[in-house]
Amino acid sequence: MDIRGTPTKITRGDKTYWYDTFRVGTDVRKTYIGEDSPALSSRLSTLTELRAAAKDRQTNRTRLIRILRAEGFMSTDAATGSLLSAMAKAGVFRLGGTVVGTHAFRLYEGELGLRYGFDDTAQTGDIDIASFERLSLALEDAVSPPLHEVFRDFSFDPVPSLRPENVWRWKQTRNDLMVEFLTPSFDAEEGVRPLVALGVDAQSLHHLNYLIQDPIPAAILYRSGTLVQIPQPERFAIHKLIVADRRRDGPDQIKAIKDRAQAAFLINALAEDRPDELRDAYELARNTGPRWEQRLDGTLARMPDTAHILAEL
Repeated sequence: MDIRGTPTKITRGDKTYWYDTFRVGTDVRKTYIGEDSPALSSRLSTLTELRAAAKDRQTNRTRLIRILRAEGFMSTDAATGSLLSAMAKAGVFRLGGTVVGTHAFRLYEGELGLRYGFDDTAQTGDIDIASFERLSLALEDAVSPPLHEVFRDFSFDPVPSLRPENVWRWKQTRNDLMVEFLTPSFDAEEGVRPLVALGVDAQSLHHLNYLIQDPIPAAILYRSGTLVQIPQPERFAIHKLIVADRRRDGPDQIKAIKDRAQAAFLINALAEDRPDELRDAYELARNTGPRWEQRLDGTLARMPDTAHILAEL
């Protein structure tokens, strides 16, 4: 029995019905469970007992999240936190989804014991989720409820693409919040590929396989905490150097500046805290191929201090 909220009795005439009452963002929704009966009441009673035990665990998680907030770690706004929580409950991260981009960068505060403050380096509105196409096929499992239903509940509409049947981006109708799905490209072209387990399509990108290999768990500071996956911080930092070179010309130059700032920040921290892991990640990227070396060198030519740190590892 999939109950999202609180079972509630509603009497109409001489009959009583059970409804699942739950909150989506700021809205309260109700879905029908069934007509009241001894069997249904017993099942809902068992569910209540199981939830009581889960409630104790949630209370402890809430205490831990409160401590992290008191220590100054960055929390997540309600719109983003509630959406990521709903995606986690649907199984997105259990089935291989990995948070990438600036939302992942923000979560390295907890992983590395850092403090970002409030500069633009850690500010974002978009949510980027990446996963391997082959993993998505191999799992033989799928998110539940489907993501298009999750997005509909949060007032997201699909963003039209060149091929209407391929949907890999959603935009919230009441603000600028965007969700994008990505997957590694192993071909010359960066087309749109299916992520079967997540029930969505994804824009394929070169170099992304390096980023999302062997992700790590991280907790989002929203309510009692939401568990997601993020890339290893050393891979994230080196990948940002590569991406910055791809974006250095054209409309994405502003993003390239942010990429370099995030890479510099993490590389400074990792050189002190995890120099071996940083060196291994850097050497792996450089040894992957000449194009990778060119991307790295193109960015590091603009970042002499960071280049010096990597050379000294």
